[in-house]
Amino acid sequence: MSQKILLVDDREDNLMSMESILEPNGYTIIKANSGRQALKVLLSDIDFALILMDVKMPNLNGFETATLIYEREKLRHIPIIFITANHFGEENIYRGYRAGAVDYIYKPVNPDLLRAKVSVFIELYKKNHLLMAQEQRLVVINKNLEKEVNDRIASEHQIMELNRKLVENIDRLESVNKELDGFAFMASHDLQEPLRKIHTFIGILSEKFKDVFDEEGQRYFQSIQKAARRMQALIQDLLTFSQISADNNTWTDCDLNLIIQDVLKTLEYRIREKKAEISIDALPVVTGNPNLISSLFVNLIENAIKYSRKDVTPVISIRYLISDQTEEGTPHPPQRKFFRVQVEDNGIGFEQQYAEHIFSMFRRLHSVAEFEGTGIGLAICKKIAEKHNGFISAQSEKGKGSVFTITFPVRRKLAALAKKNDSGSFN
Repeated sequence: MSQKILLVDDREDNLMSMESILEPNGYTIIKANSGRQALKVLLSDIDFALILMDVKMPNLNGFETATLIYEREKLRHIPIIFITANHFGEENIYRGYRAGAVDYIYKPVNPDLLRAKVSVFIELYKKNHLLMAQEQRLVVINKNLEKEVNDRIASEHQIMELNRKLVENIDRLESVNKELDGFAFMASHDLQEPLRKIHTFIGILSEKFKDVFDEEGQRYFQSIQKAARRMQALIQDLLTFSQISADNNTWTDCDLNLIIQDVLKTLEYRIREKKAEISIDALPVVTGNPNLISSLFVNLIENAIKYSRKDVTPVISIRYLISDQTEEGTPHPPQRKFFRVQVEDNGIGFEQQYAEHIFSMFRRLHSVAEFEGTGIGLAICKKIAEKHNGFISAQSEKGKGSVFTITFPVRRKLAALAKKNDSGSFN
């Protein structure tokens, strides 16, 4: 950063002379042609490394201007060098030093001497700023140390009290979450009946008055029916989401091979419609809720088919591996065995920066006009994985497909893997 120097002289030729001497060194030169103007400059700008001031000026001379400058606390750090054509006696020289001067330069100004003296004070200015910055850092460090010490000397009673309140808050939050899940279930359930009636009566009206309404009117009916179907799907997904927390029963050994085969039968029409190619490894037996696990894979495989690339055959691979360690950054401890089931596709993919956002409720990367859906499917997958003390993650690249990894902790001795299908694929 360029250091600033304030030049004060009532003669323009003197100002220009000193400016021409100093400017090549990269300093920023600010000029004032009187003591009053110098004071005006210093009212709004105090960050000067040095002031070079003529002694003999009308109205306010250099000594008087220096005295007024140093009356302000914020300006006392700026050194002043007097420029004078007179060799004062000792009394006047002392007067200048008492006014705050740090040095004198006599006219005619020797350029080399001026540059040398200015460079000394510029260097002092730089070192002073470094010291001030270091002092500020030390102040911050000291405050942090004080805070750390105060935290460490907190009494055991206070810590126990905080823990007690934390446990109470956790219990309260769990209770509230259960109530919210119950409310969401009831609200969604109660909404389905009037929605079914809307859907039914719109169908009746559309059929009964098909000869009355023109093409535009029929499009309106179709739009209403489409909106009703979307709302029905949304309510159904909300019901599924709310039921996950409430479903604490039916935990058993789940053969993922059988579950995946049932899922493929459920999605058979969509698979054949898209001519999807699906290959499946031999999968493990896990402990969990078969209905929830089935819902998880329905969502993942259905998404892989839905978000396929145009004019490209969807290829979906479901593979399995076992690991002694969890992924970095996950809440589970290391050195514990985990099942990993990966669902990989060759679809449109997405940018990796959205890999966490896609598991949030109603978070969509595409409009409904492009791809139908409620924006809840992957949130359901995440909640099901967490319900089983596992987690789900995604790796993707736009235009090159995605890999969803579901990780289940091994709860007990591994059951025997089901035999692999003869073909290992479903077309």
